[in-house]
Amino acid sequence: MGCVGCTVSKNGESGGCSGGCSTGGCNRLNTYDWLSDMELEDVAPFDIVEVSFKNGSRKAFYRNHEYIKTITGDWVIVETGTGFDIGVISLSGELVRLQMKKKRVNEDAVLYKILRKANERDLERLQEAREMEIPTMIRARAISRSLDLDMKIGDVEYQGDVRKATFYYTADGRVDFRELIRHFAREFRVKVEMRQIGARQESARIGGIGSCGRELCCSTWLTDFKSVSTTAARYQNLAINQAKLSGQCGRLKCCLNYELDTYLDALDHFPERAEKLFTQMGIAVLFKTDIFKGIMFYTFEHENGRGKIYALNLEQVRAIKKMNDKGEKPADLGEGIPVQIVSTDPDDENAEMDFEDVTGAIELPDEKRKKKRKKNKNRDRGGNEGNNRKPSTEAKQEKSENRPSNNRPDKPRQEGRDGQAAKNEARRKKNRGRDNRKKE
Repeated sequence: MGCVGCTVSKNGESGGCSGGCSTGGCNRLNTYDWLSDMELEDVAPFDIVEVSFKNGSRKAFYRNHEYIKTITGDWVIVETGTGFDIGVISLSGELVRLQMKKKRVNEDAVLYKILRKANERDLERLQEAREMEIPTMIRARAISRSLDLDMKIGDVEYQGDVRKATFYYTADGRVDFRELIRHFAREFRVKVEMRQIGARQESARIGGIGSCGRELCCSTWLTDFKSVSTTAARYQNLAINQAKLSGQCGRLKCCLNYELDTYLDALDHFPERAEKLFTQMGIAVLFKTDIFKGIMFYTFEHENGRGKIYALNLEQVRAIKKMNDKGEKPADLGEGIPVQIVSTDPDDENAEMDFEDVTGAIELPDEKRKKKRKKNKNRDRGGNEGNNRKPSTEAKQEKSENRPSNNRPDKPRQEGRDGQAAKNEARRKKNRGRDNRKKE
């Protein structure tokens, strides 16, 4: 989202912010100093101003002396105790007093002051420091990963004089980063400050576009983060889908709390303890509540599922509830009451149907399915089941029969045995002849 101070190139593309914004950025925690635009002289000027750093990601209060003559929108050099930093004045005058009261900051706690206005060389040095932040963050993540630390470095901010760097990280618990600081000081040659932030603060510093198409609320105007629970989604009849209800920070979206008070006020007009209505046909259970139209949907539960869905207004529900309190039961929810049957399609729950819902009225016959044979895990290599195994001789015979014959005629088994016996007899005769010759 652009501002008055954003420059535009010849091609129509944005050339960046020229410094005219009240916070030094386009849409990051902007504040409008409307008193400074009025041509009125302040009789008792307030000597404290609000200074914004890094496009509004961090703000602080500093004392402004009269001889410096700075106004809202000026780039100034401020002292930090470890050097100096460069920022832009976002608020001045009586609005700062109200801002300090909102943030509960005491005037005596403001110790540092503005030194002077920033010149072109100071702004060039600040730009060089901003260009060093992303490479530093990438290198810092690699070092923390090499030390096996359970933490994530989300952002790095250099001081205007490039003497100090603040590392913002997120972690589930306490992290012993004493060794990590030594590595950072040796690698980057600056004074290191580690600051732990939450997941929502990290998302606010990084920024982004939400599912609504607008910039994240936490990075544009939201400063106080209130707890969000799934109860807020239930009151608003939202589906409990963690993927759709979570923001970019991984937590529940802060916008779930925006309209919660309106829904709670509307629910006060609905009858209490009306989850079940007793009739002669059975017990009607509350299915859905349309808060905007003031309609409550009931259905009779059967063994085969849900039956008709009845849409009753608040007066009809109160009338039936009053009869139940007296011990009376109406014949049906539709007795003397106009009944509206609505679609049960999950994609279009509010669409009306021109036909009757016969859910549970028609029963389809059970489908006959063939039983699958249970496969026996104990199988031999041939693929036969363990209970139907064949003897080894038969398996060998089948193997021999299935082997290729190589174009050789099969010989009868008996002929093979006679031939082997003849060979053995000839061998014995030969051995006898050798023994007789040795004796001679």
